[in-house]
Order: sequence, then C-alpha cells, then structure tokens
Amino acid sequence: MKTTDTPPSGPATGASGVPEQRTGPVVAKVPAPPAKSSEGQVLNVFSHGILILWALMVVLPLFWAVMSSFKSDTDIFNTPWSLPDSLDFDSWGRAWSQAHMSEYFLNTVLVVGGSLVGTLVLGSMAAYVLARFEFPGNRFIYFLFVGGMSFPIMLALVPLFYVMDNMGLLNTIHGLILVYIAYSLPFTVFFLTSFFRTLPTSVAEASIIDGASHTRTFFQVMLPMAKPGLISVGIFNFLGQWNQYMLPTVLNTDPDRRVLAQGLVELASSQGYKGDYSGLFAGLVIAMLPVLAAYIVFQRQVVSGLTAGALK
Repeated sequence: MKTTDTPPSGPATGASGVPEQRTGPVVAKVPAPPAKSSEGQVLNVFSHGILILWALMVVLPLFWAVMSSFKSDTDIFNTPWSLPDSLDFDSWGRAWSQAHMSEYFLNTVLVVGGSLVGTLVLGSMAAYVLARFEFPGNRFIYFLFVGGMSFPIMLALVPLFYVMDNMGLLNTIHGLILVYIAYSLPFTVFFLTSFFRTLPTSVAEASIIDGASHTRTFFQVMLPMAKPGLISVGIFNFLGQWNQYMLPTVLNTDPDRRVLAQGLVELASSQGYKGDYSGLFAGLVIAMLPVLAAYIVFQRQVVSGLTAGALK
C-alpha cells in the first residue's frame, strides 16, 4: 500500500518560498473601564453633599428675604416661614420712595458704572503693556500692582481723606469714582496680565505688519480677543464696588450723594423707631437684584474667562 505524506501544518509558502501573510479583519480589544472603587464613590457622595449643603445655606436666606419683602410686618412675625398669601408691593414702594432708595440706587449706578469703565480701560491697557512689552522696570511695576492687592484699605483711610479734602473731591460722585478705580486696579492688572499672556502673539504681529499702530492693534484686535477675561474681572469688580461701604462712608458724608450700602445701613438703623421690617427686606432685595442679575447673565463668561486665564 502506498501512503501519501501530508505536509506539516504551518504557514503557506509561495513560489519564492516566502511565507504568505494571511489578511483578515483585525478585532481591537477595547479595555474595560475601570470599576469605581468604594472609596471613590464615598468621596463623590460626600463632595456632592457638601455642595448641596453650601447651596442651601446661600439660597435659603436669599429666598427668605425675597419672600418676606412681599409680606406685612404682622405676617413676618406670626408666620415667618410660610409663603405670602399675595404679592404685596407696598413695602417695595415705601422702600423706593420714602427710604430714598431711588436716589441711593441712582448714585450707586453712576459711581459703579463710571468706576467700572475706568477700571477696565486703564487696567487692560496697563496689563497689555506689562504682558507684551519688555522694558526696564517691567517686573517692578507688575509687582507694585501685585503688592497693592495686599495693602489693607483701612490703613489708607486717614491719609486718603486728607488728600481728597485738599483736592476738593470729598462728597462728590467723581471723587468716589477715582477712589474706586484706584482701589480696583491692582487686582484688575494682575488678572488681565496673565490673561493677555495666553493670547497668541501671531495675530498682533500680523496686524503690525499690515500697518496698524500699537493703539489700533490693542483696541481692535487684542481687546476683543480678551473679552472673556474682561467680563470675568468686570463681574468681580462690580460685586466689590456695588457692595462697598467703608470708602463711601468715610469720603461721602453728604446725604444727597449716599450709595446703596449707606442707605441700607440707615434703613436698618431706623427700624428701632419705625418698625417697617417689610420695607427693610424690600430695600435689601432691591440692592441684591442687580448683583444677582449680573452674575446669572454672565456666569458662563466668568467660568470661561477664569479657565482661559489659567491655561497657557
């Protein structure tokens, strides 16, 4: 019987003796996602619980103040935690007219509006020069602004009062605007300097090559690119200037030029004689509304500006 030898199993060879490569679908192995540990889950629950507790501590007093502004004085004392039966705007009218909140509100808008514009314009110009140009004394000027952030305003109140008095700026709106600008410039320059450093230099160089001056490059090219940073630092300055109480109290003793913070303190001190607590809550809500509205409208820009300034 003649037997046929079977070739050993192995890769097929071609005519040249080189093993042929077999082609076929390659299935990639996707690693399974790592399972969450029990410690990570406990930490996640704990952090979310802390955030929820913090949110309740912030939101509930604000909600209670808004709710009490629509109640009468009797309802505030008898049922302080219940919702108002109807929306009563009488307390809002008393706070707006009788407590002179309308005048204080207008003075605050003028002071904060003028100081905010001046702070952003001067601060952005100084920050752009410190971030983009190298010159003798650059770092010294930058650290001078940074040092201004650590200087307590209480130490400068007495000399600031005499300086403002000698310049004839006491009890004036424009005097408060200048003081607010000087008070807010250190943080503004510090924040925007790091932000301008993250912007691409190729855009500014291209505009210079096209014949634009440094002033035109700053206002028409670089400043629009820095919009997120301007909005972020503008919100922080707005919050600090709107709630400022110490500076206007020392530098502004004229009753006709008081700001909202002074008006609220005056309204609160008068409650021991009048007992208009619903009007006090209404005045408090009137002072809070612009701040809450500004943050709600620009909260996305604030977050994007902070993250953009932190990355390089």
